[in-house]
Amino acid sequence: MDCLPAARFLLLLLLFIFRCAHSFYLPGVAPEDFRTGDPLRVKVNKLTSIKTQLPYSYYSLPFCTPKSIVDTSENLGEVLRGDRIENSAYEFKMREPKMCNILCHLIPDAKQAKELKEKISDEYRVNMILDNLPLVVPVRRSEQDPTPVYQLGYHVGLKGQYSGSKEEKYFIHNHLSFTVKYHSDEESDLARIVGFEVKPFSVKHQYEGKWNDENTRLTTCDPHAKQMVTNSNSPLEVEENKEIIFTYDVDFQASDVKWASRWDAYLLMSDDQIHWFSIVNSLMIVLFLSGMVAMIMLRTLYRDISKYNELETQEEAQEETGWKLVHGDVFRPPTNSDLLCIYAGTGVQFFGMILVTMIFALLGFLSPSNRGGLMTAMLLLWVFMGLFAGYASARLYKMFKGTEWKKMALRTALVFPAVVFGIFFVLNALIWGEKSSGAVPFGTMFALVFLWFGISVPLVFVGSYVGFRKPAIENPVKTNKIPRQIPEQAWYMNPAFSILIGGILPFGAVFIELFFILTSIWLNQFYYIFGFLFLVFVILLVTCAEISVVLCYFQLCSEDYLWWWRSYLTSGSSALYLFLYATFYFFTKLEITKFVSGVLYFGYMGIVSYAFFVLTGTIGFYACFWFTRLIYSSVKID
Repeated sequence: MDCLPAARFLLLLLLFIFRCAHSFYLPGVAPEDFRTGDPLRVKVNKLTSIKTQLPYSYYSLPFCTPKSIVDTSENLGEVLRGDRIENSAYEFKMREPKMCNILCHLIPDAKQAKELKEKISDEYRVNMILDNLPLVVPVRRSEQDPTPVYQLGYHVGLKGQYSGSKEEKYFIHNHLSFTVKYHSDEESDLARIVGFEVKPFSVKHQYEGKWNDENTRLTTCDPHAKQMVTNSNSPLEVEENKEIIFTYDVDFQASDVKWASRWDAYLLMSDDQIHWFSIVNSLMIVLFLSGMVAMIMLRTLYRDISKYNELETQEEAQEETGWKLVHGDVFRPPTNSDLLCIYAGTGVQFFGMILVTMIFALLGFLSPSNRGGLMTAMLLLWVFMGLFAGYASARLYKMFKGTEWKKMALRTALVFPAVVFGIFFVLNALIWGEKSSGAVPFGTMFALVFLWFGISVPLVFVGSYVGFRKPAIENPVKTNKIPRQIPEQAWYMNPAFSILIGGILPFGAVFIELFFILTSIWLNQFYYIFGFLFLVFVILLVTCAEISVVLCYFQLCSEDYLWWWRSYLTSGSSALYLFLYATFYFFTKLEITKFVSGVLYFGYMGIVSYAFFVLTGTIGFYACFWFTRLIYSSVKID
């Protein structure tokens, strides 16, 4: 009966987290109401392709342009993602349908025709935005299931054979049939936009007489006929100096979906049941293993400590074995202790950034509707968490009898960011060489450098100053002047073997969620299940700590006291498995063929793996640090 309240509390906690998994809309954003006839501003965004991973500006292709192109102000995250949001030539008016409206008439030259063919071949998609909703193409799951799956953006065109020709040809989607869904207020004329869909067609338009921009009448004004839908009648082939007439329809449909729930359909995943089952299954397995490991460790340690404390005679004390035997060397400073302080401080910085980001995401502040919000928040939090990085590294540095705290603070502020910024700079140069909109402009690069040196570095120094002024951490036992010789170790206690083994369990705790994260990043899909992500993060935290403590205990029992770096590398080695999984994902799930795109993928995944190494390594290190201080302060040592 005593377990019943605890079970109810756990159930309520899980229900709260699952509900948070659907808290996707940004709190505090007011909806916009439209009356009949109000103009609707359709904006265009970057062209994207999962085959090249290189975004391009919408107007880099010969599309219809408005009288003047106006860039929309973007946050830091949007710029880093390659978003380029601009106004468009499309003119909508609320609840006023249009049929076969002529947008413009273009004749591409040889260069423009070549660019169109390249983008069609690389399966580029056009992205648009209406009232902060992205344009989607509804696709049926199957004939048995009419529920549509939404794909972001429509393809620039398609390629294939036509009219019995064996030669592969390129056809452009020059007619767009838009559907704007709205939820209206029954008591007034006001309505809110809750959906923005399109069906693209390739139509070889015909017209009477000579082309006139104002009075031309199309004879192909019914693009919804069956033969048009299948593109089997007269699709428009992309050719040099061959005219392209861009047209569009817009229809308005009343919807029962309320404004607050309009993102539900956009975030619907085709394999959501597999996702939920896999995460819960992984959660239960890892929790069970963690519980078993914790029970074994607690019982073994209790027996060891009781046995050591019962030793009374000098002869018994001389015959002591196991982890107590190395008490005079276990807190001896490790080799490259400065570097360990740097990475431990950087790991604390990462931990703080991720924890606060998770909290904001659970509250709904970092939803997909807030484009670039997640990346902007992570960058700013990383900068401000430099305060804790400096504090943590200085505390360790002083414990290791270090005196030059300013030098340590500077290295803590520079080592990890310098490696990441160097890789990022090289990758950005490659993107710039491809003339992609994903290249970070000079102004944004300057802003990143300012955040680094203008805010992060000073905060690291402030944290280091505060941490170094505090009294040094006292070890529970004294350290001998002469280091003890380490006996020959069994094969399974070999450092390389134990480190590689230690990284398997932490990686196993996250690899299922990792699949969905990689899919959202590289296959241009939304990621929104922050509730489960938080659970996985907690599982990762517990798993890294426990596996490091267990292997550290075995190491000390075999009279090997060099645990400092091994505790860091044990859980940090999970980053190696993450990179190997990313390589497997590249060859099995992605269709990247360009060399530059492959370099970008492995470059960015290398940065992610490096950051994952610092985070997990720090968790394992501090777990072992707490563990060793606890057990050696619990035994009587003369």
